[in-house]
Amino acid sequence: MTTTRPATRAPAADAPVARVLPLLGVPHLDREFDYLVPESLTGQALPGTRVRVRFAGRLVDGFVIARSGESEHRGELAWLERVVSPEAVLTPALFELVEAVARRWMGMRSDVIRLAVPPRHAAAEKSVPEPLEPLGVTTGPVELPEGWDDHPMVSRFLEAATAGIPARAVWTAPPGRDWATALASLADSVRRRGLQVLLIVPDQRDVDRLTEACRAAVGGGAAGRDLVADLSAGVGPSARYRRWLRATRGHARIVVGTRSAVFAPLPELGLIVLHDDGDDSFVEPRAPYPHTREVAVQRSLLDETPLMFSSVDRTPEVAEYVRSGWAHEVRPRTGLIRELAPRVIAVTDADPIQARDVAGGRTRLPAVALTMAREALDVDAPVLVQVPRKGYIPTLLCGSCRAPARCRRCNGPIRAGRMDEVYGPVDLACGWCGAPETGFRCVACGSRALRAGVVGAGRTAEELGRMFPGVRVRTSRGGETLDSVPAAPAIIVSTPGAEPVAEGGYGAALLLDSWALLGRPDLRAVQKALRLWIGAAGLVRPAEEGGRIFLSADSESPVSQALVRWAPQAWAERELADRAEVGFPPAVHMIAVDGPATALSEFLDGFRLIDRVEVLGPVDLPEGEELPGQEQIEDPERLLLRIPPADLPVVVTEVRAFVVGRSGRRSSEPVRVRLDPVHIG
Repeated sequence: MTTTRPATRAPAADAPVARVLPLLGVPHLDREFDYLVPESLTGQALPGTRVRVRFAGRLVDGFVIARSGESEHRGELAWLERVVSPEAVLTPALFELVEAVARRWMGMRSDVIRLAVPPRHAAAEKSVPEPLEPLGVTTGPVELPEGWDDHPMVSRFLEAATAGIPARAVWTAPPGRDWATALASLADSVRRRGLQVLLIVPDQRDVDRLTEACRAAVGGGAAGRDLVADLSAGVGPSARYRRWLRATRGHARIVVGTRSAVFAPLPELGLIVLHDDGDDSFVEPRAPYPHTREVAVQRSLLDETPLMFSSVDRTPEVAEYVRSGWAHEVRPRTGLIRELAPRVIAVTDADPIQARDVAGGRTRLPAVALTMAREALDVDAPVLVQVPRKGYIPTLLCGSCRAPARCRRCNGPIRAGRMDEVYGPVDLACGWCGAPETGFRCVACGSRALRAGVVGAGRTAEELGRMFPGVRVRTSRGGETLDSVPAAPAIIVSTPGAEPVAEGGYGAALLLDSWALLGRPDLRAVQKALRLWIGAAGLVRPAEEGGRIFLSADSESPVSQALVRWAPQAWAERELADRAEVGFPPAVHMIAVDGPATALSEFLDGFRLIDRVEVLGPVDLPEGEELPGQEQIEDPERLLLRIPPADLPVVVTEVRAFVVGRSGRRSSEPVRVRLDPVHIG
């Protein structure tokens, strides 16, 4: 690492005091400290630069926040030791956003900075050209971007955006419409008016798809490579930092990235677009655990930057923004959804005719679904089959009452290694202790019959291969994801979210085992199920071209009707009202306080705003959750605080004060606080 050491200890003649934020990672030390700047470093130790300072006898990393002529500290000041890089990466606007995120999510600024600013690579700084002069914004009437003719309202949004008005929009991609191509066209329209665009997507697969679309929109070739930057972690730390610098210096005009890209300090930012905000990938797994959607909202408010939410569905959180008037919907022309949507048929096991299994009951696929598949294959179209899990047969249920099959020894789940065509599941064993199961009997009803719970992608592909001899069966899952498939007869078995795009669209889609998605013990289970269904269904041809969807769910349920009528907006509005009635986010806020029972008791005893919140718990920490240092905690618990939105600022201040107070006591056991956790428990 290239560093600059001070040659002398003479203080700088101008503004000799640097206010530095050391990255200590300790809540009670998350504040600025004053250091003397040597004259030899005065031209490099500018606000926003990375430095090294001595704290408690050791060298630590930090950032210069400001320079001044004198310090309020009356004691002797330590010297600034090194300037790691003269690049001012922590801009004033970015630091303001960092403070806002740390304050709202009750975290440390040092943790947020680590999320916002990528690690330095000296070679990258030398290879990127100097910052560009501002290009200047082109004014005048805005033409509709290519492919947006059926959304005339988007021109008004772009006019406001390019005029510097902090407009906020919500766009739901119509069925069959390539969201990546549409967003790339929108971004290029803003770019051509002299502004930068930030596009944020959930994962690397979406980054690759959207980056390719953006490069094609700006012209491809060298122009596409220069004007479009990919900020995802998948490109490696050195390349990512180089692209980050190209963006922050104004050379990259369209920036595509995952959740940390929301912090990128673009000098001429004209529009932020967040796609698919319901994806769990937008939940930061590191402290202070912010949600990218809410960080984008914070940034839009602070910078007065236009913001657009795009998705194939609608989350209750975004529905609340529309309901309150904070954001406005970019609606399609009348009749467009009806023209583009496939026909959806929802059927459950309760329907004795439509849901009847074929092949003598040796397959769980109902006759209506198989008929759809055959009709699509007959016209040389691929068929998509969505199953909730990968693998063969992850779980087994009682064949009579559908209670989970449990081990007699440890109560763990019974699993099957394979499935015989005639005799059903064989090679039974416990998934926890491994003990073989030779005499299963259901503890709920006494039945000895077993059936597959959620048949995985592997088993489903094998079953369909026997039923459709001569038809190619392919799987798309996990690390074996397909990006696209040709317009030819084939059956594509996919796990949710891994569906490849079919040329010309799928002829049919079979959405199986819906109850496995709907039955998860999660507040957002239904919301996630609809998102996954509608994402897959949107890849199918319109009904007028023969496109059909089979959904194994109750046709009268609200979530099924949302897909049948292709109305995710209406479902989100209803879900928002239901959550408000029972007191769940986003109608209220919830703070989870996790830690040992003694710490939670201490928190309740000292919490001064107990009359402003509703306390739930404490209860055992939900299964699958882990705390830092949990190996030292016996039986960690969770406490939930339900908070009216108006009281959130004062409550988070009080909760953070508790965390800071415990931080100063080295004997304290670890406590974690999270605002609006996705998995409440």
